[in-house]
Amino acid sequence: MVYQSAPGARDLLPLDVAQKNWIEDRLYQVFHHWGYHRIITSTLERVDTLMAGGAIDRSTVIQLQQGQEELGLRPEVTASIARTAATRYLNKRVSNPKRFYYNANVFVRSPKGEYGQQQEFYQAGVELLGAGGVAADAEILLLLADCLQALEFSLDQWVGVIGEAGLTQSLLSSFPAEYQKPIREAIAQLDYISLQQLDLPEDLQQKAQLLFNLRGEPAQVFQKLTALDLTPEEQSKLENLKTLIDLLQESRPNQPPLPIIVDLSLIRTFDYYSGIVFEVASRQATEVKILGQGGRYNQLVGVYHPQHESLPGIGFCLNIEALQQVLQGGDRLPKEIPASDCLVVPLTNQAWGAAFAYAETLRLQTPNRRVQVNLLEWETQEGVKIYAKERRIAQIAWIDAQGNPQVESIS
Repeated sequence: MVYQSAPGARDLLPLDVAQKNWIEDRLYQVFHHWGYHRIITSTLERVDTLMAGGAIDRSTVIQLQQGQEELGLRPEVTASIARTAATRYLNKRVSNPKRFYYNANVFVRSPKGEYGQQQEFYQAGVELLGAGGVAADAEILLLLADCLQALEFSLDQWVGVIGEAGLTQSLLSSFPAEYQKPIREAIAQLDYISLQQLDLPEDLQQKAQLLFNLRGEPAQVFQKLTALDLTPEEQSKLENLKTLIDLLQESRPNQPPLPIIVDLSLIRTFDYYSGIVFEVASRQATEVKILGQGGRYNQLVGVYHPQHESLPGIGFCLNIEALQQVLQGGDRLPKEIPASDCLVVPLTNQAWGAAFAYAETLRLQTPNRRVQVNLLEWETQEGVKIYAKERRIAQIAWIDAQGNPQVESIS
């Protein structure tokens, strides 16, 4: 029998991990600078918890059975953080806003018939709870831009796409009820053919196509919206979106404007978001990759609270695999695993204890120093030196039977 990894799983080798750490360490620094604190939630959740509020599609959940209870591996982290906030924070006197960040693996079941597709992914992101309004939206988007800058993305290498789920949902509600779901799904999937094939009266077909095409430079999209008879509530959402776009640029004086387009067709097929939604995509000549996504969810926390008390919330996640793939093309990610700083070599069998003791002394003297003890048998010292050069080890410490070290630099 040949033992292989499970379908959809993958192993990360040391270089994969070194590159992943390079990305995550820079994201952590940005999260810390903005005052966010790490939270770790359970990988396993009750399926009912994951499904609450229509936040997650059951078909995406890898499910487990424990007795009579259905459990699932989380396909994202926001629902888990919302549950934690509702059950652990709302009953305590913890002031708002609450700023959390996370780094976690998530699991998404492969679509039926697509056996072997990747099912485990890594995400890093933030959730801002207890703060609503344009300023909180701006904080999240500016934080996202800082994350990309920390990963050394220039402004011409990415684009932010911003929509307004509440406004789009309101515009969809003006269609007859039997058409709302197929129009929404066609728009969410950017399926123009299906939209054209809907048996709609001509005026509604034109309106549906206008809604489908509400994307582009902010000023252009806002101009298109003037052709629609907006309700006072819709007009208010539009004004908030305009204010947000202006605030993002005002918050970066003497810097180039952020690469942002507005896309009111940016919606999800389930009722998760209630305000702005957004994606950030890489600008590659060959392929566009979604690096991250997020949005505002003002009702989700209340779904998990016994008395349905809620908090406004907004957050984003960054897709570590997508970031790693895009960054592979440059010289930013490590190309090799980190080398050890010193190789400690006992010269005799009586020197083993002294060798381990000397290695420990070096580690204590300099935090993060990589020191390894030679465990192989070599016929000559020249063989040890060749080994060290091949592994880019900077020094060899030869330890004699009396425990005396002789340090030699390897060029």
